[in-house]
Amino acid sequence: MTSRRLVVADDLRRQITTGRIGPSERLPSESALADRYKVSTATLRSALAVLQGEGLVEKIHGKGNFVRRPLRKITYVGGWGTLDPRTAADVDLRVTVRTTALPARGHLTALMKVDDGSPLTEFLRLSYEGESPHSLARVYVPRDLAPTKALGDRSSRAWEEASFSVPDPPPAEIHETVSARLPTPDEASSLRINTALAVLAITRVAANNAGRVIEAALLVFPGDRVDAVFSTHHVIEERQAHSDAAERTATPPVAGPGRQALLPEHR
Repeated sequence: MTSRRLVVADDLRRQITTGRIGPSERLPSESALADRYKVSTATLRSALAVLQGEGLVEKIHGKGNFVRRPLRKITYVGGWGTLDPRTAADVDLRVTVRTTALPARGHLTALMKVDDGSPLTEFLRLSYEGESPHSLARVYVPRDLAPTKALGDRSSRAWEEASFSVPDPPPAEIHETVSARLPTPDEASSLRINTALAVLAITRVAANNAGRVIEAALLVFPGDRVDAVFSTHHVIEERQAHSDAAERTATPPVAGPGRQALLPEHR
């Protein structure tokens, strides 16, 4: 026998997918829905959790449950940390920024390659598409390298680009680690996603010619809102160059017009 929570979830899902309840529309209160389906509030919330996990419904604290408007994807281009302009231009993103001065502790000392207590500046950037959070970025910079330009002097688009782009001028080395994992409770709360929805987490560390880490960025995207593209053509070309050089070294000269082949002497 199908559980009551799945019956409720199936009926609400059908109303959402058929357009009876439209994108961004607020659902009736949880108590009203529980009365309508003749279930307990706990069962009703469990049914809503199913729909939240499927990305059909999002709960906004203090406002209620809303039909989630399908969010368009952006493309993160690895190695440069840029947003593909073909996708970024199609997504009207709004960015909020919070700046905090803090000492390096725990994992930040290893990430930034600094001593415990070294002064850092953290930029916490949360981007929105409409009212829905789209992505989260925590960027750490040594205090003496932190930009001095006032936050109010930058446009939302400029902050969005700064959230993902590597520092300017370009660093000598960029190391990126990409993983798919479940969100932390704080990430799920900030992005308003179910804790069962996987996120794409990118840790990018940029260093200068002296080996000093000039920026560490921790980027988190809900898995259904981003594609990450990493190009390795430069590595292939380098390997091919090494292969060609090795082949030239191993291959003896070939006789040609005006050239005498060097052959082993027979006695």
